[in-house]
Amino acid sequence: MMKSGALLLLIVLGVLSTGCQSKLYEENQDLYRQNRELQSKVDEYDAKLRASADPAQLAVMQSQLADRDKNLSERDAKIAELESQLRQPAPSGPSDPGLSGIETSYDSKAGTLTVNVPGDVLFASGQSEVKSSADATLNKIIAAVKKDYAGKKVLVDGYTDSDPISKTKDKYEDNLDLSAARARAVAKYLTSNGLSTSQVSPRAMGSTSPKASKAKSRRVEIVVQVK
Repeated sequence: MMKSGALLLLIVLGVLSTGCQSKLYEENQDLYRQNRELQSKVDEYDAKLRASADPAQLAVMQSQLADRDKNLSERDAKIAELESQLRQPAPSGPSDPGLSGIETSYDSKAGTLTVNVPGDVLFASGQSEVKSSADATLNKIIAAVKKDYAGKKVLVDGYTDSDPISKTKDKYEDNLDLSAARARAVAKYLTSNGLSTSQVSPRAMGSTSPKASKAKSRRVEIVVQVK
């Protein structure tokens, strides 16, 4: 009796195990069939989408994308070339070490190239008359702008340090007044030597944007709209 009972139990367990395996197999088969059906629908939709597209329209879109990429590449190349030109040492005498190069920075978001010219390169202390020794630097900037950005907007921003005007109080009321005079002087030089008066605008910034030192704060920034 005990042997018969054990045998019966083994048979029952075997049947249950076989049933579970069969159920798992069927579930796997169902999942496989569902996956194949979904993939078939995706392939069918993709084929319809490709078939419904207008080849001529696709060609135009591809051509436009290619032109856009080409224009972007050419613009970036011009900006790199302009920066390289401006950073090359300008001819200078031993008394003007500031002419050894020009600092530039490009803002891709604003689409502007800023040329930073130190104040002591351009002007005597407290004055707004452009020094003759600065001609080489300004002429280099003019040539670079005329070459690749003729007609583009050029802002000439004059900056000073925060020290009150003292020696030239009779000529300039305050730092804002001095920065305005300096911006106008540089703008006049640019327009007198090749740039259009309609594209150049001077702006007085005073001491509103100081740099790390007073010497660096005294500057003129020439901002070129390159795009």
